[in-house]
Amino acid sequence: MMERLAAAAALVQRRPALAAILLGLIGACAYPPLHLWPLGLAALAGFVWLIHAAPTWRSALGLGWLFGWAHLTLANNWIATAFTHQAKMPEVLGWAAVPLLCIYLAWYPALAALAAHLLARRRPLWAFGLVLAGAWTVTEWLRGWVFTGYPWPPVGLMLLGGWDAPGLAMLLPWLGTYALSGLALILATLLLWALTQRRWVIGGAGALVTAAAMHISALDVTPPVKGLRYTLVQPYIPQSEINDGSKFEEQFARLARLTSPGQNQSRLVLWPESAVPDYLEDGYPARYYLQMTAGGDPALARKRIGTVIGPQSALLTGVVNLNIGRRPDGIPAALSARNSVMAINGAGAIVGGYDKAHLVPYGEYLPLRPLLEPLGLSRLVAGSIDYLPGPGPRTLDLGVHGKIGVQICYEIVFSGEVTDPANRPDFLFNPSNDGWFGAWGSPQFVGQARMRAIEEGLPVLRSTTTGISAVIDADGVVRGHIGTGKADKLDGFIPAARAPTLFAQWGHGLTLVWAALFVVAGLSLPRVLALTNRHG
Repeated sequence: MMERLAAAAALVQRRPALAAILLGLIGACAYPPLHLWPLGLAALAGFVWLIHAAPTWRSALGLGWLFGWAHLTLANNWIATAFTHQAKMPEVLGWAAVPLLCIYLAWYPALAALAAHLLARRRPLWAFGLVLAGAWTVTEWLRGWVFTGYPWPPVGLMLLGGWDAPGLAMLLPWLGTYALSGLALILATLLLWALTQRRWVIGGAGALVTAAAMHISALDVTPPVKGLRYTLVQPYIPQSEINDGSKFEEQFARLARLTSPGQNQSRLVLWPESAVPDYLEDGYPARYYLQMTAGGDPALARKRIGTVIGPQSALLTGVVNLNIGRRPDGIPAALSARNSVMAINGAGAIVGGYDKAHLVPYGEYLPLRPLLEPLGLSRLVAGSIDYLPGPGPRTLDLGVHGKIGVQICYEIVFSGEVTDPANRPDFLFNPSNDGWFGAWGSPQFVGQARMRAIEEGLPVLRSTTTGISAVIDADGVVRGHIGTGKADKLDGFIPAARAPTLFAQWGHGLTLVWAALFVVAGLSLPRVLALTNRHG
């Protein structure tokens, strides 16, 4: 064993850049759909070793960047799939877009490596790992909000267990997502330390405890709330049909069939993002209603929906709303759009709504449009009208149908930004169009929705166009799901929420406290232990 470790160490010393890239690629296999978390921890251990051995701050920065670039490029390969669902730019551009995006994203791991090198390069390996964990926690938090943020994926995602077990993500209520990423680095460091120091018993015990924790089912599963019945629909609307007007009526018929019968039930019906192509708000110029499935009348469209869900029910559905203004020639026109969720009751009346706040660059708006549009760049979805962001998390109070927090599509991946703290919801609704996300994106998406459930102590209900739809309880356990490529529905009672977690109360103040504790422990404990041994 030690001979193999020595050989591996020699290879790392000879080719550290190649080692950083390989470790980054291996680490990305720890996320869904592969979920090879033991490989992920091993890759993180190799990364800690590599950065600890870096001779200069420049090498630490460069190796951290190479690790992050390879790691995030593979983990985000699903982005390239989005380019296959549009016609304005060549598909091959998607395979260039991902590594180009990660040129920027890789600076966050690089900065974590640099900070650890500057603060703790002379500390023992285990102490260095603690400092690196604290720095990584901070840089992941920064990646979640700088330049609007892109936190996909957090390293802590590899510590999420199978669908019936939260795994080490059970600690999210007390850590938060980014500190859980720091914990992943600490675990990897301690296992590496035990291996290099030949502490076989400690290393073996640590590995067994970690494996057991990853597979323990939730000990106290939250019961359903008997008064809150739901029907969650996955209509299976492929991305190729989303904007095909000839398919709109067929799509509505599919939604109606899966939603009915509901005439005598009091329930909340959940339809996905992009479910309704009709404009349901009144007051737009007549030409915007021409492609509607309900004869160009928004009131008739809403009434038809009310008939489908039944008089005692309420519906939450994804829609597109327009912001109407006037062009320079004075003609009323849509100047921008909103990606929205609309609440409609059984009478066909609009009783609430939410506008998406975290918009997708190049998906829902084109950054620097006057500069990039002449270069041939475009959004990845149809239309030239950019979306405008909403005000942020809001709770919709639908009376007997509950208080609902809404997070549209990838908004759910933003840790600490999914609820209104002043008006805590009973659960989170996450409508999405997952037709863009490919084989890697959708499972990672569900995993991050599970992390929000555990972190906030709130159930999450996901309704998607093509899958994966799921009902997730407040412990992150998937109570029911519909796989990709299926038209189906889920019926039941909404799981109960837990009391507000520590993270729900403190937010990322808790994240920064943990980051500071990791760094302080890594810097101070070696001195404390040295003094103890000296006076012992």
